[in-house]
Amino acid sequence: MSSSHHLFRRREAATPLLLAACAGLGLLALGANARAESLPSEQPAFTFSGSAALTSDYVWRGSSQSQGDPAAQVGFKAAHRSGFYASVWGSGVEFAPETHASSELDFTVGWAGKIAPDWALDLNVLHYRYPSTTVDLNWTELNGTATYRDNYWLSMAYSNEALGSKHRGVYSQVGARFPVNDALRFEAAVGHYFLDDVYDRSYSHGQLSAIWAFKAPFELRLTAHGTDRNAERIFGDSLAGSRVEAAVQASF
Repeated sequence: MSSSHHLFRRREAATPLLLAACAGLGLLALGANARAESLPSEQPAFTFSGSAALTSDYVWRGSSQSQGDPAAQVGFKAAHRSGFYASVWGSGVEFAPETHASSELDFTVGWAGKIAPDWALDLNVLHYRYPSTTVDLNWTELNGTATYRDNYWLSMAYSNEALGSKHRGVYSQVGARFPVNDALRFEAAVGHYFLDDVYDRSYSHGQLSAIWAFKAPFELRLTAHGTDRNAERIFGDSLAGSRVEAAVQASF
């Protein structure tokens, strides 16, 4: 759900986000029983939710955003019953030393809801921001996702400043989830990033995940990622290619 500028890399510890994620996981555990309370008969005007995760590698659209190192991630969302929502999500990143960028914040505003019995739509504006950077890496993207029966999706994204550049980028992804039972599901997705205006080439990637909801609200996720050779030419062999990501995550 997030991005970074691939022209710059940094190897810095994400201690603040790591502590925040650990605290978030702890709060989620304490609040798990509160979620079991009966809901009011009338839907409230606003609902609030959040997530926290610890991952072995922050992988975005097929390439590592953390040089293959672990990252902590925390997110919060406020949604109105009309479908409009706003969210913020953060992660540790590792960029080049001269950028002084060690964290990423994603700010999103949009609308999500049912447009037919089997179809849902999510339209949003997503701003990627790097608070501590000394160079301009920030950029904005328009996103849309259509979902069929909660299990199949098609996403499109557009930016005229893709990856912090001053050029156009278009991303597309198709995916599916396959529930096995209440605790186990598989997810698969294939994406293509049109970056000819940025790097004079585009690339494709794929991912396959197994997700085990072992104890509410916690899940374990294991994901295998793979990219084509163009991604390796753009980002380097150490950031693209094949890699496996493991994460523990929770939501409330």
